[in-house]
Amino acid sequence: MDLRYSESDELFRAELRSWLEQTLPQLPNRPSWNDWAGRRRYDTDWQRRLFDAGYAGINWPREFGGRDASPSEQLVFLEETTRARAPYVGVNFVGSLHAGPTIMTEGSDEQKAKYLPPVLRGDEVWCQGFSEPGAGSDLAALRTSAVRDGDHYVVNGQKIWCSFAHIADYGELLVRTDPDAPKHRGISWLILPMDTPGIDVRPIDTVLGSSEFCEVFLDDVRVPVANRVGAENDGWRITQVTFAFERGTAFVSELVEARRMAEDLAAIARDPAHRHELGHVVAELDAVWALTKRNVSRAARDGSPGDGALMVKLAYSESRQKLGDLSVRVLDRSALDIDNEFVVERLRTLALTIAAGTSQIQRNIISERLLGLPREQQWTSN
Repeated sequence: MDLRYSESDELFRAELRSWLEQTLPQLPNRPSWNDWAGRRRYDTDWQRRLFDAGYAGINWPREFGGRDASPSEQLVFLEETTRARAPYVGVNFVGSLHAGPTIMTEGSDEQKAKYLPPVLRGDEVWCQGFSEPGAGSDLAALRTSAVRDGDHYVVNGQKIWCSFAHIADYGELLVRTDPDAPKHRGISWLILPMDTPGIDVRPIDTVLGSSEFCEVFLDDVRVPVANRVGAENDGWRITQVTFAFERGTAFVSELVEARRMAEDLAAIARDPAHRHELGHVVAELDAVWALTKRNVSRAARDGSPGDGALMVKLAYSESRQKLGDLSVRVLDRSALDIDNEFVVERLRTLALTIAAGTSQIQRNIISERLLGLPREQQWTSN
């Protein structure tokens, strides 16, 4: 793609900037971290404002209610909303950036018509039910079972680190539908209505005092077969589609925010050694930004960001942690202030090299799948 912005891109920038200047002062105050009812109202209200103005799902095709924006317009949108400190996608994250694009790519016409419009309007919130206590980085080891019973699956098991499960209407759920198949081939991808009997959601408190993650227990939960996305036992392939969005385009907003925070840190960093180190971090973020442009362009062309998503996730998460480490050293004693933006972000980003695939796993995948290197030898003890 052409990395320069065109005249039409700049016209779009001016239009968007004008809308943000008019709209942001009208927003209510942000709710506190632990006011989840308030956070849902705030984030879904913002999503509805975007929808009414024609900015929701800016990269989604028009046939699914989006703007069908070019890759460069998508990046302009992210740059301008971040510059203006507009609300982030928030509790709409899973629906807008994970489940929605997956259904758009792999779902049936009926599923697209039923689930995509409410996501764009902010009417429905989604959560993610992938990881389990014994299946994190090795997600294919999941054990939550789904046994076919007529027109339903009967689901039993436990999920953990389920983002926004306590306020969600639906969940993207991975289940094992064939216990006798090789572990990557017996998995299915289901749409889970979160008000179904047999679901027990328990929030997990984080170091920040928030509880966006939950444990979810499923006890004889009946899920319609019609809620399966794709073919039975083809869920692992569909999960790779979800991961491509999660690890690629879903990090774009965070990357823009990281570049803004680097600029803010430059304004307060006085030590030459700190400024030199910050220069290296900014250079890394700029390189990831260039790769992001490539991925967004490919996603617009092919429907998925492709293999570059793996590299963005790895490079961005580690660069963001370097920025966090440096910010704490620059702040010195002020780093003890838990309400400081840099401190909050440092604590939040501790999980980045674990969530959505650990850095170690990402390196293995890149080396084996992209570079064609031999598989890592599995050592066993005698």
